[in-house]
Amino acid sequence: MMIEPPIDELTAKAGKNKYVLSILASKRAKEIETMRRNELVTADKKAISLALEEIHEGKIAPSDLND
Repeated sequence: MMIEPPIDELTAKAGKNKYVLSILASKRAKEIETMRRNELVTADKKAISLALEEIHEGKIAPSDLND
C-alpha cells in the first residue's frame, strides 16, 4: 500500500486525472530504470516510488508527456 506521497495530492498534480498520472509515472519510472542500467547505479527505492516522489515535488509535470 502506498502511503507517501498521498494519492489525492498526486492526482491533483496530474490535473485530477488518474490516467494521466499513471502514464506520467510509468514513463518517468522507465527513464529512471534506463539511467540505472546505463550507469550501473543501485538505489534503495523502486523506480516507480522515485517517479511518484518527483511528481509530488513538482519536478515532473503532465506537460512533460509531450517530450
